[in-house]
Amino acid sequence: MVGVPDEQAPAARKAPAGGPLLSLALATMMDGVNAHSGAVYLLDADETVLEMAVAGGLPRAFAAPWERVGVNAPIPVAEALRSRRLVWVGGEEDMARRFPRVSVVLPYPFALAALPVATATRAYGAVFVTWPGSDHHELTDREREHLTAAGERLAVRLERAAEESRPVLPEADLLASPAVGSLAGTMGSVEAARMVARLPYGLCSLDLHGRITYANPAAAELIGVPAGRLQGTQLWATVPWLNDPVYEDRYRAALLSQHATSFVAVRPPGDWLSFRLYPSATGLSVRVSRARAVSEMRRAVPPPGDGPGPTRLVTISQVLSLAGALTEAVTVQDVVQLAAQEVVPALGGQALVLLGSRAGRLHVLGHHGYPDPHVVERFDGSPLSSPTPGAHALNSGVPAFFDSRAELERLYPIRHETPDGFAAWAYLPLIASGRPVGTCVLAYAEPHTFPADERAVLTSLGGLIALALERALLYDAKHQLAHGLQAALLPPSLPPLPGIDTAARYLPGTRGMDIGGDFYDVMPLEGQAAAVIGDVQGHNVTAAGLMGQIRTAVRAYTMVGQAPAEVMRSTNELLIGLGAELFVSCLYLRIDAARGRAVMARAGHPPPLLRRPDGKVRVLDLAGGPLLGIDGSATYPTTEVDLPPGSVLVLYTDGLVESPGVDIEDALAELGRRLAEAGDLPLDELADVMVGQGDTEERVDDVALMLLRTRGDGDV
Repeated sequence: MVGVPDEQAPAARKAPAGGPLLSLALATMMDGVNAHSGAVYLLDADETVLEMAVAGGLPRAFAAPWERVGVNAPIPVAEALRSRRLVWVGGEEDMARRFPRVSVVLPYPFALAALPVATATRAYGAVFVTWPGSDHHELTDREREHLTAAGERLAVRLERAAEESRPVLPEADLLASPAVGSLAGTMGSVEAARMVARLPYGLCSLDLHGRITYANPAAAELIGVPAGRLQGTQLWATVPWLNDPVYEDRYRAALLSQHATSFVAVRPPGDWLSFRLYPSATGLSVRVSRARAVSEMRRAVPPPGDGPGPTRLVTISQVLSLAGALTEAVTVQDVVQLAAQEVVPALGGQALVLLGSRAGRLHVLGHHGYPDPHVVERFDGSPLSSPTPGAHALNSGVPAFFDSRAELERLYPIRHETPDGFAAWAYLPLIASGRPVGTCVLAYAEPHTFPADERAVLTSLGGLIALALERALLYDAKHQLAHGLQAALLPPSLPPLPGIDTAARYLPGTRGMDIGGDFYDVMPLEGQAAAVIGDVQGHNVTAAGLMGQIRTAVRAYTMVGQAPAEVMRSTNELLIGLGAELFVSCLYLRIDAARGRAVMARAGHPPPLLRRPDGKVRVLDLAGGPLLGIDGSATYPTTEVDLPPGSVLVLYTDGLVESPGVDIEDALAELGRRLAEAGDLPLDELADVMVGQGDTEERVDDVALMLLRTRGDGDV
């Protein structure tokens, strides 16, 4: 038998009347194939989740991430249930290739078989059993038949229990008894225990949960904790300087692989101790001894950056860091930059390319680290059917790792590509939401071996990058669509006006990708000109669409000869008649350059600035009415303004003067200062000065600006 139920299991896990059905079934499966550990899962009431009901051979904590898993999860037990067949994972590399999520958490050499627990008509759950990887490379026909038959028998028993309305509850986990430690329990006599106590090096015994069941005086002295305090505790939980995930990882590796493992730790202030872990089916024996001198240890254990690369756990922490960073990535270039900054250095690579697919061809989305950017162009436009590793990874969804150029050319002999100067590569398929979105290519300057745990980490990184890339591609597409729509609703150019020079600028907000409702337009009339600028409330497609309607309405009312006040009143009535829930600020003016006069009507819009020919600037105090769309009976009085030749009118939306933490009066004063100092510049140059073209500060709102300079000649 594998062992007796763990005495520490909670009462809620006691087996129902009728015997420990699941525990006995699991024990029979494991005994029949000499498996090291295993677990039984049962489907929940909705048959959408597999719940671990009983485990044996190893601490349940090892499988904690998979206590409850969806039936569609990419792990062996779920696949066995979905496919209704036995799933065999032959070792560490096989696990890293097919089930990278499992391999990232348990990157140790072990083999696994998962099988469904199902009858011909109904599924009840699934089972997995494991062996130390190096001891069990292939599943024999006898073992396959034994496991399959045992799974079928368990399904029949569960079916009978269901017919008899006997609930099958989770049971106590099966573990070897922790009552006697793996070392102390084998001593067999008091004399043997006394002999161990006299040994000059430390010996202690751990059960399968990592609890200390025995420690000789030498171990207690070396560790610096009395033996009484060590008893019954976990070593890394009791000794502060051993509370490091790397040391616990060695314990997990020993139990899963059933191979001796070791690590070196420093006991403050500077004593180096060596820990050697010898696993068995019932726990571990640990030998503790003094390590070499500190100076030798420092030579043997390179400081960060001097060794061949980071440890697995450090890499996992970098994976988590990358996951957090990628949540902040907005555009495709953000993803490229984060991957280049986080992934490439962490894994010892030197370059990266992100490839996407469009119309059956690969396209370079971004790259980093290539001395000659033209080399990257060989990826661009390659058909997805081409025999290249990038296309194959994207089509198959299977990562490819090449330790050297010789290996790459052996597998892809017909490649006719310009050498990129690198010596090893990882091609990671980027799969998001079940569909391929691209390929990530990592390049290394020197030949590079990819062990199984690193392959698992890289494959998982590919999944994280894929999700971020999918969001970024969608963002970029929507961004282009949104701003393309807005650009189409604004005049592509300003027509010539009699006696007036014009210039305009539109700057979208830098935060998010929402469409703004800012608009402007100018219209030549008989010897005169009309101009309008406005801002629809909101930042969405509705606001942009309404902006297009308002601009069209203003044009129509202008062309039929309505006066400024009437144009504003008619537009207000139209907006209310449309039933729109958005409001609009607007400034409309009619200019007669020959007479040097302008008539203006304002609806809740920021007042314009006027620079007179002598260089003096003032804010125009205009009469006006409420925002358009609020009051159907509102009127909009007009103001007449002198515009002698050389005058400059500055019309703008509130995004130019409103920003968090800045007083609007101060912003207006700064705008007036720019106009006073640069007002004699050509109008296009002045427009750039007024909007602060080239400023790196973020804009929380869109900005529209229109400049009108009178010439007084009345000519177009």
